[in-house]
Amino acid sequence: MAEAQIVLSHSRESEIVAVATGEQYPWAHTALAQSGFQRDDDGVWHLPAHAPETTVVDLVTCAKRHRTSVHTSSRRFIGDAARDLARLLPGQWHASVEIYSHPAWQEDLVPWIWDSGELGRALQTERVPYAATLTDTVQGTTLLFIERPGRQLGYLVGAFAPKGLEEGYGDSHAPHSIVLPPFPGRAAQAVTDRYLPAYEQAVYARRTTAIAAALADIRSEHDTWQAVIASGRYSDAAPLNAAALGSITEEFLDHAWRRFLTVVDHAPRLIDRCRPADSPWPEDAAALSRLADALSDAETALDEEVHGSPVPAQERRARAWPAIETWLAEGEIFLRQARVSTPHRRPALAGSAPVRPLTAARPAHRSH
Repeated sequence: MAEAQIVLSHSRESEIVAVATGEQYPWAHTALAQSGFQRDDDGVWHLPAHAPETTVVDLVTCAKRHRTSVHTSSRRFIGDAARDLARLLPGQWHASVEIYSHPAWQEDLVPWIWDSGELGRALQTERVPYAATLTDTVQGTTLLFIERPGRQLGYLVGAFAPKGLEEGYGDSHAPHSIVLPPFPGRAAQAVTDRYLPAYEQAVYARRTTAIAAALADIRSEHDTWQAVIASGRYSDAAPLNAAALGSITEEFLDHAWRRFLTVVDHAPRLIDRCRPADSPWPEDAAALSRLADALSDAETALDEEVHGSPVPAQERRARAWPAIETWLAEGEIFLRQARVSTPHRRPALAGSAPVRPLTAARPAHRSH
């Protein structure tokens, strides 16, 4: 395959669009520019209205001079397909095109993809020069939409790791991407009925697991700290003086606060879904209320630490510990409630909804 390629496809709005790809993609950019194509903010090249009919023929000739091959896609422009799908999904979705001209840019996607199915494997083994993202501007969910490699029809859709769980690549909780047909209505139905509910269940399980792990770590550290304080000695039996005891306590409290931030990040979304009255343990309501209050106190402390005046370390420790202590004492009650609660289902597929742009948290595509 040539070191630079141009892929032409048909677009509903621009008629002919082009994408430059390959390790030497700048050669393709030069050929497109010299042939009269214009590039938009997404990195897609468009043939201007009223361009001469010979422009595409001229492009092939010009591309040869710049050691670039030209290919025509049998599919419609992926931006059109993504926007048609976004309009039919429930809620407010925004679609945008991403170009991965250099193969290394595609590799940058891999750590961000939260998938245990075909999409994740395709990104590692197949060339994917372009894709589209679909972002729920209310929920924050971001999906990746690509043409299914090796097939003439069909697409793959999967998700990026949700905010706060960016380490989720290869995670056993990751949902499976699904294959979508080339028909917008049927594709939207599959995403709504199959993929999004599975995704939400996966996010819920992943958040629950993260909270459980954080509490287990803090509890283990707490037990170790208590044992050291009770014995007055290091693990090698050497005696501790007062300064050392204070230092160990400060280190424990600082570590506990850092780990507790995982609970602060994820628990509010889950605790709101807990319905103790509908569970086998209706008496858990009082404990959940105390846990929610502790979370609120921790969020206030964190907000002041980040956005307010610098807080002395001793004061921060004193304010953070009551919230942590509450969760150590009653966190298991939350976990059992969370595990018997299920995420709210999204509404049934409805008519199209207006879309508005959203600035993505993940780095956007690179085009040069």
